[in-house]
Amino acid sequence: MKPVQFLSNSAQIDNIIKGLTLTKSLFVSSLLHGEAFTGKKTLIKSLFPQSIYIDANNKTELELALENSNELIIYNFEKLINFENINFENRRIIAIANHIESTSKIEKKFAFIYKMPSLNEREDLDLLIEFFQDKTQKELMLDYPIKLNIETLDLSKNIKSLKASLYKQLLYKTINQEDIKEILYNYLFENMEGNNAYREFLGLYEEPLIEAGLKKYKSQLKLAQVLGLNRNTLRKKIQEHGLD
Repeated sequence: MKPVQFLSNSAQIDNIIKGLTLTKSLFVSSLLHGEAFTGKKTLIKSLFPQSIYIDANNKTELELALENSNELIIYNFEKLINFENINFENRRIIAIANHIESTSKIEKKFAFIYKMPSLNEREDLDLLIEFFQDKTQKELMLDYPIKLNIETLDLSKNIKSLKASLYKQLLYKTINQEDIKEILYNYLFENMEGNNAYREFLGLYEEPLIEAGLKKYKSQLKLAQVLGLNRNTLRKKIQEHGLD
């Protein structure tokens, strides 16, 4: 089995790794919780590659594993009902949860509780972006440097949204005029109908054209000259598309 590596240059995560590593020789329970898609399971797999991993949603499999194993990783732990009834004694249990309420029941069950930082909280975010951009470019077979707008990357769903927005930006940066025509052709072919399609789809061209021009030139007068439009005509179109 190929070893799992966890990419990090974060002091917060280093402390989690140190704590979990110290418990490798102890039969104690630990809980790692935090937002979804922050790499919790990947981190645990990098530290405990030989352990048994059980989804808390699978009650039968979980009960069987608890009977036969003294080291167990339980993920989706927040889905577990009546977890306080599970016997953790003389076992090394590591629970992974996307969210958990801090209660006395939780504190009694787990000797160590760690919180995984979200991507917005990590001080090594640049390292992660560089890693995933390089990986994505290789998947898309783009073997040349591409500068991205880091500020517009989506971190709302952590690694999931980061990777999706990296794909989008890389596609936007490498797309050409023929690609745009083909995309528009396919979109219009699938969606064009009715009796007023020309006017209905006109905004598909005009709105991004005017919005990009306003952002680029920061002047309606300059943009009117660039587009070859009367300034009053441009102002009217800006109002029609709600761009003022």
